[in-house]
Amino acid sequence: MSRTAVVVGGGIGGLAAAIGLHRIGWDATVVERAPVLHDAGAGISLAANGLRALDELGVGPAVRDAARGQYTGGTRTPRGGWLARMDGSALEAAVGAPIMGIPRATLHRILRDSLPAGTLLTGSEAGPVERTGPGMVRVTCGRTTLDADLVVAADGINSGLRAHLFPTHPGPVHSGSTVLRALTERAVDLRTDFELTWGHGAEFGHIALPDGRAEWHAVLTLPARTRFTDPLAEVRRRFRDWHDPIPALLDATRPTAVLHHDVGELRTPLPSYAAGRTALLGDAAHAMTPHLGQGACQALEDAVTLAAALATEPTVEAALARYDSERRPRSQAVARAARQAGRMGGQLSHPLAVPLRNTAMRLTPSRLATRMILRHHTWLPPRLN
Repeated sequence: MSRTAVVVGGGIGGLAAAIGLHRIGWDATVVERAPVLHDAGAGISLAANGLRALDELGVGPAVRDAARGQYTGGTRTPRGGWLARMDGSALEAAVGAPIMGIPRATLHRILRDSLPAGTLLTGSEAGPVERTGPGMVRVTCGRTTLDADLVVAADGINSGLRAHLFPTHPGPVHSGSTVLRALTERAVDLRTDFELTWGHGAEFGHIALPDGRAEWHAVLTLPARTRFTDPLAEVRRRFRDWHDPIPALLDATRPTAVLHHDVGELRTPLPSYAAGRTALLGDAAHAMTPHLGQGACQALEDAVTLAAALATEPTVEAALARYDSERRPRSQAVARAARQAGRMGGQLSHPLAVPLRNTAMRLTPSRLATRMILRHHTWLPPRLN
């Protein structure tokens, strides 16, 4: 008899978890509270560890075909000077793939298209998980009741299921930053695939996409809930003296395309990624700042690791214990590293500290910088088949 799971959340992590469950012979239903998936979002970068997870889920080739390798670029100062160069070919030689840039909506579509018809239940708010008998749990979604062997909480940084399972946990906090980002409306003439520029308490970056367009983001050190009447005009004002191609990227952007979100994180680590027959996954388990580009990659690692544990362990309880022991130390270490990278990167604003950091970066050998990146990219997935 096939085992069943309810995955709460139709984002990258939830969809990947459902794919993994189907690949090991489970039936999975994805419950998404949004009535229609508008595929909102800008772009996303995927490192080798995330790409390997996608390979194990069977969607890696489709994602690579829709993405663009980030081979050239690096980190700059607002006037355009280089602090560090990125060598995508060296990364590819070391770990098998460069960082790949892809529109977030395209990645969502590929993941959704890989699921059996009828898997996704939209417009449904999942309630608390109830134990209904030995080895069974129930999730009420509006007028629908779903009984399952397992629930996967992939409902994001503000996870309702996490709050229910860990009521004393403080939940997410504001990281100190807010991000404005968009996809350009048309192709932009870029000399590099990927750039980050660090100023005093601000960061601007871009990734080039396969069709010539680009994703850009502007990270500002601001209090939570700071908002602007005209976000694009505000970005133009704050970055008006920064180097090319920043003006060209902004000129190629529609004002209505700019997304604005505060950057939150789970600064207090969870004591476990499993409770009863519920597994927490992705941002619900370890929401992190974006400074290492590892948020989605860690969710993809979660999905493959969970499926592999369920496929090989004798009981669901044993599988969840293994999932927690394998995923919690690594993902929480990556979250700490991302927080530290932000503090030393775009969030750094002290007038003496910024020049010292810049000098240190210029003096760091490229081999050492590549080795620091590889710490997070070298993860190998467990096999699902």
